[in-house]
Amino acid sequence: MINGPESRSYSGALPVSVIEVFKEWKCAKGAVAARFNGTLVDLHYKLTAGGFLEPVYIASEEGLEVLRHSASHLLAQAVKRLYPGTKLGIGPAIKDGFYYDLDVPQQISEEALLKIEQEMRRIVKENLPITRKVLTKEEAKALFAEKEEIYKLELIEELPDSEVSIYEQGEFLDLCRGPHVPSTSHIKHFKLLSLAGAYWRGDEKNKMLTRIYGTAFGTKEELEAYITRMEEAKRRDHRKLGKELDLFSIQPEGPGFPFFHPKGMVIINKLVDFWRKEHEKRGYCEIRTPLILDRDLWIRSGHWDHYRENMYFTEIDERPFAIKPMNCPGGILVYKSRIRSYRDLPLRMAELGTVHRHERSGVLHGLMRVRCFTQDDAHLYVTPDQIKEEILGIMDLVKYVYKDVFGFNYRVELSTKPEKAMGDPLMWEKAEKALEEALETAGVEFKVNPGDGAFYGPKIDFHLEDCIGRTWQCGTIQLDFQMPEKFDITYVGPDGEHHRPVMLHRTVFGSLERFLGILIEHYAGAFPFWLAPVQVKILPVRGEYNGYASEVFDKLKEKGFRVELDQREEKLGKKIRDAQMEKIPYMLVIGSKEAQEQTVAVRERQAGDLGSMTLEELVKLLEDKESPTA
Repeated sequence: MINGPESRSYSGALPVSVIEVFKEWKCAKGAVAARFNGTLVDLHYKLTAGGFLEPVYIASEEGLEVLRHSASHLLAQAVKRLYPGTKLGIGPAIKDGFYYDLDVPQQISEEALLKIEQEMRRIVKENLPITRKVLTKEEAKALFAEKEEIYKLELIEELPDSEVSIYEQGEFLDLCRGPHVPSTSHIKHFKLLSLAGAYWRGDEKNKMLTRIYGTAFGTKEELEAYITRMEEAKRRDHRKLGKELDLFSIQPEGPGFPFFHPKGMVIINKLVDFWRKEHEKRGYCEIRTPLILDRDLWIRSGHWDHYRENMYFTEIDERPFAIKPMNCPGGILVYKSRIRSYRDLPLRMAELGTVHRHERSGVLHGLMRVRCFTQDDAHLYVTPDQIKEEILGIMDLVKYVYKDVFGFNYRVELSTKPEKAMGDPLMWEKAEKALEEALETAGVEFKVNPGDGAFYGPKIDFHLEDCIGRTWQCGTIQLDFQMPEKFDITYVGPDGEHHRPVMLHRTVFGSLERFLGILIEHYAGAFPFWLAPVQVKILPVRGEYNGYASEVFDKLKEKGFRVELDQREEKLGKKIRDAQMEKIPYMLVIGSKEAQEQTVAVRERQAGDLGSMTLEELVKLLEDKESPTA
């Protein structure tokens, strides 16, 4: 948008810097950049013609991005001062912070981050002006060649323009489009967070660089709130809790391939049971398709051209096959297995399909980024006039699962045609319009993500928000006119002629593995009763009460509850603490009074002591908690 809410037309004396205009307009305070005729520029930018000018404040999304990009330069300058000979990679602003990839001549540790931070603060105090210069490509190459900045030279060589911009602050300079804050003194509230390895340009054939992550905010309070949130995130880390609660593991023999332990499988199976029941209610049928299919299928589907680098391959009887990265081509073959009528549509086929995708080792992350996962896929085959109603039905299912069952807030994004797209642009336009109309009919607020659709169609993505404010992309609805064409799938209409159905691809959990990881962190391992791997733990005070405790155990098992009996010769206090650490929803203490009266003393994980109950009262309490919406 060229004219924002604070945009004003400037037609005064020229040339003039943006900051001088803002001082005249009395809007300079808090501004870190500007938008001139729709383009972001520095406050030092010289206007040589009139136009629409608007301040960009540090509190805005764009202002925060400018601040964080400037902080990445500040980081690089500090590292170059502390470690002479360091070569610059790239240093962008990212969601919640920034990073810089650096070729450092020596290995640096997490402990070094404090030293780098201190140097960054010294540079802030120096109040170095951050200035932009425009050079020809040849001038820029000569400048960076003199400094032996080999990675910058590689980037310059690939730039299409004859001119490039660089930014200077003191002795430091960097190849950059900008914009940046006016001086280093504007970067007050920042913190370095972590170190990682990163291949230059993400290519495993290139050198591994040192990536330093950090964050920056406009105020001290915002920074402190973010750090507190990150500390809470560490406490909830699903990899840590997965090990402590014995849910899953990642073994060196299978990098990116999770191993689920018995307690983890309890949760997975409960999610699957819930998923199946809910889909049956909503008119879905379930199918299952093979893991390995002939390469020709993937050529036909377009995955060979658009997704090959993410696929695994094998050979059977001297024929090339691929391990499926997606479930849709197999589902289409099920659709094509017999003639379909318009009376069969909408046909909703669901599949809990295990897929394999090659992810680089550097991006693997617990259950969140894996090489093998189970998608809760569904493919809906619909007539054109059924599209909107089916999309609304999927959105209702998503709302029920996310909000009503798990209590997540979520936001919606519409992703449109990507650069590497398949098919007729007019079909894309039609598909995007259909999704947009469905969202508007549902009265859902949504953000448009230009160019972020799947290669075969636009999509609606659902980003859920966990209890500490982080967002996760899980569910998706993809509208596809391409696959029905490629596979020549049809249905017989009322007129007796063959017509082309439209395909809707959708997931709700996204993947069972990732959704479990999100739930572990959202609940900090303290799962609701219906999902908890162990729902009840029986704690006899002494061994002499083990007989009655065993009776209680048997009766609860008979009722279908997941129960454990702690018969260790330990003090009651330790047994309770251990059960709390295991995040068991209910603990039943059994001593002489309970054994004599045939009752149990009930402790709830959060509420504590609930008092004495008969077994009948306890069973009624627990049965009321078994529902996902209890």
